Amino acid sequence: MKKIVAGFISAALCVLSPLSTFASESGYKVTYDGGSVSEVKTGAGVRLVIDANQIRLVKDKSEVLVVPASAVTDISYGQDVHRRVGAAIGLAVVSFGIGGLMALTKSKKHYIGLTWATADTKGGFAMQCDKDDYRGILAGLEGITGKKAVDSATMTVKN
Repeated sequence: MKKIVAGFISAALCVLSPLSTFASESGYKVTYDGGSVSEVKTGAGVRLVIDANQIRLVKDKSEVLVVPASAVTDISYGQDVHRRVGAAIGLAVVSFGIGGLMALTKSKKHYIGLTWATADTKGGFAMQCDKDDYRGILAGLEGITGKKAVDSATMTVKN
């Protein structure tokens, strides 16, 4: 009987300990690309947490920004496409054929911008998102704010 109880407890711990790890890792890993958040440097890795009524930026397990969903004024997204020239040159040293093929490939970086205005503050920031996460982030932001994200490639800037 003691072996059955011990087996049951160890099985429960095996199931519950990974779940607690996932619970502490809520949100999305993003790279802060600039904006009005003075506590975070450009290029720093942060975690974006989308709650039911607010958006939080967390760095090193401490909140650096909390924006109420009702205060969000704009959501924008865009892509930056680069040719992988440096990697192609490196591979061309080893194999010219592979280096030539690598020069034809492109890499995309996905960016999301967020602006907000409350009674006393206005602000905004841009973040670089993983290619697998940016659609989920956009859907989450659109869902809690009620705002539609705008593709920055379609925006026209007039001077």
